[in-house]
Amino acid sequence: MDSKEEILKRLAAGRPDETPYPETGFTPQRFDDPEAMFAERLEAAGGRAVVMQPGETLDEAVRRCYPEARTIVSAIPGLSVATMNPDRIEDPRELVDADLGVVTGAFGVAENGAVWIAQNIRHKALYFGATALMIVIPRDAIVATMHEAVLRPEVDDFGYGCFMSGPSKTADIEQALVFGAHGPMSVTVLLR
Repeated sequence: MDSKEEILKRLAAGRPDETPYPETGFTPQRFDDPEAMFAERLEAAGGRAVVMQPGETLDEAVRRCYPEARTIVSAIPGLSVATMNPDRIEDPRELVDADLGVVTGAFGVAENGAVWIAQNIRHKALYFGATALMIVIPRDAIVATMHEAVLRPEVDDFGYGCFMSGPSKTADIEQALVFGAHGPMSVTVLLR
């Protein structure tokens, strides 16, 4: 027997007995009011959730939330206050510093205030380059946890997508929190 075989024999002899994995006993988190929890967690992340009023149009909701916005970029059908369609822009740099980007999201997550956004516009630069971002999601499209979120079919089939919860933010070593450092300065989720 050569030294290699001797080493392998000793390793095999010293191997511990196999132990089955313990039962996890994991129970997913649930919320009595997922919409309220979503709004609370989104606010904690620096964003805000706004519910459309009965009879309110999307145009009216956008103007209610962002009355000062002059450059409004959106490809949502029927949004007449949009001044620019991102799908008609050749150079994505033209979308940077727009006052407001209005995009659709698929669903929200109550435990962390995140929204799943799959790229359904030509340039994803709008998601990160606009000064403010409004994400429109159906009011009944809020799941409790990320465990549920990653099982949704929207998360399976996309070219580009991300979870976004609130505006971009960063903090330095002195713990000074800065919003809008490398993305939107404000994020509003409109529950439609």
